[in-house]
Amino acid sequence: MTNSLFADANIRLERALKYIQISPSTEEKLKYPKSSLAVSIPLRMDDGSLKVYQGYRVIYNDSRGPGKGGVRYHPSVNLDEVKSLAFWMMFKCAVLNLPFGGAKGGIQVNPRELSKGELERLSKNYISAIADYIGPDRDILAPDVYTNETVMGWMVEEYSNITRQISWGVVTGKPLTMGGSEGRSTATATGAFHVIQTILPKFEKKPEQTTVAVQGFGNAGAQIAQLLYQAGYKVVAVSDSRGGIYCEDGLDIPSIREYKESNSTVKDVYCQETVCDLRENDVITNEELLTLEVDVLIPAALENQITEENAHQIKAPFIFEVANGPVTSSADLILEEKGIRVIPDILVNAGGVTVSHLEWVQNRNGMYWDLEKVQQHLKEGMERETEVIWKVALEYEVSMRTAAYIHSLKRLDDAMGFDD
Repeated sequence: MTNSLFADANIRLERALKYIQISPSTEEKLKYPKSSLAVSIPLRMDDGSLKVYQGYRVIYNDSRGPGKGGVRYHPSVNLDEVKSLAFWMMFKCAVLNLPFGGAKGGIQVNPRELSKGELERLSKNYISAIADYIGPDRDILAPDVYTNETVMGWMVEEYSNITRQISWGVVTGKPLTMGGSEGRSTATATGAFHVIQTILPKFEKKPEQTTVAVQGFGNAGAQIAQLLYQAGYKVVAVSDSRGGIYCEDGLDIPSIREYKESNSTVKDVYCQETVCDLRENDVITNEELLTLEVDVLIPAALENQITEENAHQIKAPFIFEVANGPVTSSADLILEEKGIRVIPDILVNAGGVTVSHLEWVQNRNGMYWDLEKVQQHLKEGMERETEVIWKVALEYEVSMRTAAYIHSLKRLDDAMGFDD
C-alpha cells in the first residue's frame, strides 16, 4: 500500500476511468489541486508562552462552483491528507449535484490539550492567516473532525471582523443565531441513514433483523448509531478513540450518548470521556470491532481503518463509510473478492455538504427554512442519488464506489471538459 493518502485516493479515479471516457482536459485537470496553502499559526497560550501550529487549506477544483469543505483539528493533519480530503469533496459535491468544488482545511493540533480560550484564539488566527483565500463566493468552510458549530462561530466572527461586513456565507455549520441552518449538525448522519435505508431493503434486510457496529462515536458516529437504534436496528458495538464496548443483545445508545455528553470536561466544545468507561458492557478494541460478525459495519472515525492487513478479517457483508476514506484501495479489492459491499464515503457522508449548501443558500437570500423542509430536501437528494448510483453499478457491473465515481465524473466532465 502506498504511504500517500492522495496517491491511494487517485487509484479509485483510475479504476472508474476504465469504464467511462471523459475529456483529456478534464482528466489532466483532475490530477492536480487548484491551490494548496500552508500557513503558520502563532498562538499565545494561557501561560503567556507562544506556540506555532501548522495549518492548511486546499481548493481542489472550482469548476462547478466555489470551494467547499470542512476544517479538521487533529495531530495527524498534513498537506497530503488535506489534499486527499479536498479531492474527495470535489467528487462528493458532484455526486449530489451541488454547485460547489472540493476544498478542505485543517490544523495540526491536539485540541484536547488546549483550553477553550486557546481554541478560540487558534481558530481566529487560522482565519486571519487564510482570509484572503476564502469567501462566500470563493471557498466556504464547515466543521470536520474535532470542530463544531462553536468553532465555526468563532471563524465567521473573525472573518466578518476582517472584512468589515457580516459574511455568514463564508462558513456553514454555524450556530443558528449566526445564520446556521436547522438540521446541519446532524446532517451527515441523517444523510447516511437515508442511504442505509435505501440500500438494505434491496437485500431484504429488515431493521429488527440487522446488527450494526459503529467505529467512531463522535458527532456523526453517535448520531447514526442513535438513528439506527430508533429505527429498530440492533446496534451491538460502538467505539471511540480509546476503544469500544460490545453487547450481543444490543446497546442502549441514548444512555451511552448521555453518559459521554454529561462527562464532557470542555463544555460545549469537546467531549473527552470514553465509551470504554461504561463497564456494564464488554470492552473491545477498535480493531476487534471492525472484525465483529455483524450485518452492517459503519466506520465513522478517520481514514485508513480497513487496509490490506485486516481486510481479510472483515465479516460484515455491508460497509457504509460515514468517515472519509476509511477503506484503502487495496482493501477494496479484498473486500470485493469476499463479496462484501462497500457503500462509499462520497455518497454516504454527503448529507453534511448537502445541508451546508442549504445553509449557504439561506445565508445568501436571507430566508430561513424550518427543520421539516431541510430534512425533506436532504432525504430526497440522498435517496435520489443513491438510486442513480445503484443503477450505474448494475449497468457497468461495478462496485458502488466505482459507480459513484463514474456518476460524478460525468458531471465534472460537463463542467471541465470544454477545453477540447
